[in-house]
Amino acid sequence: MQGQPFSERTFETLICDTPRPGVARITLNRPAQMNAYTFAMTQELLAALAAYRDDDDLRALILTGAGRRAFCTGGDLSGADAEHNRRVASQPMGSGREMRDGMQAVVRALVRLDKPSLAMIHGYAVAGGLALALACDVRFAGEGARLGDTSHKAGLLPDEGGAWLFPRFMGLDRALKMSLMSEIYPAAQAMVLGLVTEVVADDALEERALDFCVALTAKAPLAVRLTKMMMARALEVGLDASLEAAQVAVMVTNPSQDVREGVRAFQEKRPPVFQGR
Repeated sequence: MQGQPFSERTFETLICDTPRPGVARITLNRPAQMNAYTFAMTQELLAALAAYRDDDDLRALILTGAGRRAFCTGGDLSGADAEHNRRVASQPMGSGREMRDGMQAVVRALVRLDKPSLAMIHGYAVAGGLALALACDVRFAGEGARLGDTSHKAGLLPDEGGAWLFPRFMGLDRALKMSLMSEIYPAAQAMVLGLVTEVVADDALEERALDFCVALTAKAPLAVRLTKMMMARALEVGLDASLEAAQVAVMVTNPSQDVREGVRAFQEKRPPVFQGR
């Protein structure tokens, strides 16, 4: 599958499609297991994200789960994940290596992705599923969605990235309370806590997510990608380093054809048509 365009990819645990021009969609496709992830799914997610990243015709991504019951409920605890059992049993550091190469790698890929991503959440997004949603840039949730961290119910940890992500969105005290008490919140409360960007009626969620992503495809691609990179980096560095990064970024955008097109469109009182050059 190496080198295949996003729209031509086929997977065992994912569905990849382009529901609108310029919009990619990755659907976690294990609805009977409430879209719980396996190691195999994480490897397919990494491949799908790379295909989206490398396709310049795709400018926005929707990440979602099949069905209405769940976005993702974290790792599959059923014991049926043979690859998980093999990796953990056959290596002294198997659990850590599997996490590093599995869902941690997916979370890292999403956070570092230089294109926008939107998590479209029906049903439960808990434990590693919540970390996966928070790794996206924005989160639209249906009114019936439920978000939280259930890791401690099985004696597990927020190890997929939750220990880094949860406090950044909620604050340390609320994140600890959520994880230690295994709390799950309805969508409206999750939005107040900072876990959700927008709450939408369940039946209108897909249309709202698509409309948002279509609007993104009309933006200047260079500016969108660099803005995301600048803001993500700014959370980890001081003011001086952030301003210096902005100085480098404008050397890419300001001389670009997109900026010339944007200025002409403003002067001619028409919508701009950006090409990403």
